Amino acid sequence: MARLTGSVNDPRLRARYRAERRFRLYSISALLLALAIIVTFFTNIIGQGYTAFWHGEVQVTLDYNDRAARIGRFALDEDMREIASRGATRSIPLEMKNDPSLAGTTAEKWVPVRGDIDQYLKGNKALESELRERVEALREGGTLRSSFNMRFFTAGDSKLPELAGILSAVVGSLYVLFVTLLFAFPVGVMTAVYLEEFAPDNRFTQAIEVNINNLAAVPSILFGLLGLAVFINFFGVPRSSALAGGLTLGLMTLPIIIISTRAALRAVPDPVRLGAFAMGCSRWQVVRDHVLPMSLPGIFTGTIIGLAQAMGETAPLIIIGMIAYIPEAPTSLLESATVLPAQIFTWAGEPEKAYVEKTAAGIIVLLTVLLSMNAAAVLLRRKFERRW
Repeated sequence: MARLTGSVNDPRLRARYRAERRFRLYSISALLLALAIIVTFFTNIIGQGYTAFWHGEVQVTLDYNDRAARIGRFALDEDMREIASRGATRSIPLEMKNDPSLAGTTAEKWVPVRGDIDQYLKGNKALESELRERVEALREGGTLRSSFNMRFFTAGDSKLPELAGILSAVVGSLYVLFVTLLFAFPVGVMTAVYLEEFAPDNRFTQAIEVNINNLAAVPSILFGLLGLAVFINFFGVPRSSALAGGLTLGLMTLPIIIISTRAALRAVPDPVRLGAFAMGCSRWQVVRDHVLPMSLPGIFTGTIIGLAQAMGETAPLIIIGMIAYIPEAPTSLLESATVLPAQIFTWAGEPEKAYVEKTAAGIIVLLTVLLSMNAAAVLLRRKFERRW
């Protein structure tokens, strides 16, 4: 008697069901593994970096005397110089120069403690017994405390880890992103509009399209070499400046904007174009008044994603010198600047324990910005996207 195919007793059907169950199990396992890696990553980064948002402060009496007018360290009592950070009083000579009435006066002020003492307060470092006893006595007396580290957000880089902050890197990142957007957005959008709506379909335009797609996959460090050769060596743009960094990242972002813009333009149905042509519109009027406005959500989404990728880049900026020590925030596009990923890279190479938490805290800030930008791109697309 012939065996019925397709029945539950068919061994081939049972084998397909077993294969389906195995495939489902593999997929779930891969998903759980990915989630475990993400959770481990965030747990490790947050566990190392959250302490950087708090720091130790000691209350001191600042004596604005003649010696302090020359060397700010002498504004502190000798016994407090071993507790307070060496950089906490650097601004006193300038303060006395700008305000002569401070001479001969005293003031109570909370200043950051030394880096090793700060790490001791966070449980990351041991101190010698005598210094530890003094620190504990100050803490019990209420003149040593832990408070929110606002300096991390309002100060630039420093050779003293307890004083280092991200302000100069954040300002540099904003300048670089501004130049990147100003350069890449109009050039990318106009290129995409021409290739998609005006360019003839021939070997030349096909070669351009292939090269644009290839550029999107080129390692980012090669764009750094291109920026060094073109913008710095040929055009004379100042090295390490936000202008050089923005133009270099603009080259890297261009393929992303072009590809996403072409996809957004291609998503507009042909009846929209045909209806506009039927009303007597020229090709430029069709693109300007109908196709381009309808594709703007997709264009903006691709642009935001491209800028988010550019903000997380370090390799191209290292090539053009944006890895320098920048203690003060730049005030123009031509001044030496650094960006947040480069600042994190610099801190990661420092030997002091305090820089480990600074590195992790910088990563937390960078991830927050990048995730916010990607979330904004998704929300923008969902809000304005049209389904045809």
